[in-house]
Amino acid sequence: MWTSNDSPCLIKLVEKTVRSEVKHSPNRPIYLVGESLGACIALAVASCNPDVDLVLILANPATSFSKSQLQTVLPLLEVIPDHFHLSLRYVLSSMTGDLLKRVSGILVRGQTLQETVGGLCQDSVALPLYLSVLTDILPQETLIWKLQMLKTASTFVNARLHAVEAQTLILSSGRDQLLPSLEEGERLFHALPNGEIRRAGDSGHFLFLEDGIDLASAIKGSYFYRRGKYLDCVSDYVPLAPSEFNKLNLILSPVTLSTLEDGMIVRGLGGIPMEGPVLIVGYHMLLGIELIPLVCQFFIQRKIVLRGMAHPMLFVKLKDGRLLDSFPFDQIGIFGGVPVSAVNFYKLLSLKSHILLYPGGIREALHRKGEEYKLFWPEQSEFIRMAARFGAKIVPFGVVGEDDFGDVLLDYDDQIKIPFMKSIIEEFTNSVGNLRTETRGEVANQDLHFPMFLPKVPGRFYYYFGKPIETEGRKQELRDKGKAHELYLQVQDEIKKNIAFLKEKREKDPYRSVLSRLAYQAAHGVTSEIPTFEI
Repeated sequence: MWTSNDSPCLIKLVEKTVRSEVKHSPNRPIYLVGESLGACIALAVASCNPDVDLVLILANPATSFSKSQLQTVLPLLEVIPDHFHLSLRYVLSSMTGDLLKRVSGILVRGQTLQETVGGLCQDSVALPLYLSVLTDILPQETLIWKLQMLKTASTFVNARLHAVEAQTLILSSGRDQLLPSLEEGERLFHALPNGEIRRAGDSGHFLFLEDGIDLASAIKGSYFYRRGKYLDCVSDYVPLAPSEFNKLNLILSPVTLSTLEDGMIVRGLGGIPMEGPVLIVGYHMLLGIELIPLVCQFFIQRKIVLRGMAHPMLFVKLKDGRLLDSFPFDQIGIFGGVPVSAVNFYKLLSLKSHILLYPGGIREALHRKGEEYKLFWPEQSEFIRMAARFGAKIVPFGVVGEDDFGDVLLDYDDQIKIPFMKSIIEEFTNSVGNLRTETRGEVANQDLHFPMFLPKVPGRFYYYFGKPIETEGRKQELRDKGKAHELYLQVQDEIKKNIAFLKEKREKDPYRSVLSRLAYQAAHGVTSEIPTFEI
């Protein structure tokens, strides 16, 4: 069992491996991934080794065994003779809820086995149906051994939770039929000082066996992957894997246009320079809905990893210690998002990265009704001189399509007039903090809220990338604030022209509607490139 004299203790076995890894890589964290009982082992090792830099990934920890239906099964199995050959399938299928509690209570009161089984048969007509499959899963002796191990492990770990200091990611299933994993995830989140939680609402107990869950994506998306003692969002990023491409790409079928050096507009991203550093500068649509299709297209078409500069609210903890707990928000990390800051901007430029930059920031992404395709840029030229320092190419782009996906119903101006919504906005903004405290103008209004909108039948996204603007050799020239501001306004003007171009051209796209695109794919294949307007 957990500490059997017949075999080495499971904790000691894992500890030995951990110590060996620490000796081999002393400056790197050690990852322990555990599901159910494995999660208990990981927590036990962490509690006994607070000096080791551990990162725990726990899926549906069995620390909730005492609150589960499994603990009511154990006393029944211990008194039933072997010739009954009870299997786990039968116990979990025919005995649930109040019935399990009743059986447990009967056994505790000392009722005879015959009386107990008779009561079961009265409460569950399903009993005879399972007699032919009683031995399909586990022998009774093995089942008892496993349940006793879970019980012992849970008791041991719960007594030592206070000693766990490791960084911990808790993955909780919403439909776990064996353990109350959602409630247990919340308990552990509050009990562990460095814990974070992610919920998989439609998943069952065996989380890692389900198609919709990818362990690597969960670790990357929650920013739990690091190579050293501290996380560096720039250097610790792991590029996309094919399985992480957004399936919406096939439905959205975005149109991408770019401009070659000779000024010719072509379909696709052939005009994007391959050698960095490159700044992709553009307009932020409502809630940033253009981001993931854009990043996917860069990777699919050119194998370019596009690193987006994102608002810090997507990375920092709120005052109660919680990150934005949502797998959708984790997409920012999976697709290379980096907290916007001068330091991170400098790092990305020095690494010759392709950087996605939105000067309008959150003000554009959370714009009001009637402000579609309007730029909200700061007065000062924030990025020009830094780009010139590294000789970066600047590619202005416009994007349209948000008005084909929904209409804003309640914007900031509406919500701020409603007392309870106003207090939520103020509390959330104060928890995260304002990014541009020294900026003047409308762009400085960064109160965090979520516009409510009415969805439409999806349209199509259109991206138009202008001709790359060279800053190589202009470092001295662009040190002058006036010259830098001229280039800043030039980039802004190019984006406005690109947006106007797309708004006009999309009117001639016969496949603007998702229905016409689905019909085309049905006739020509799901992966076929869908036509668009003439360039």
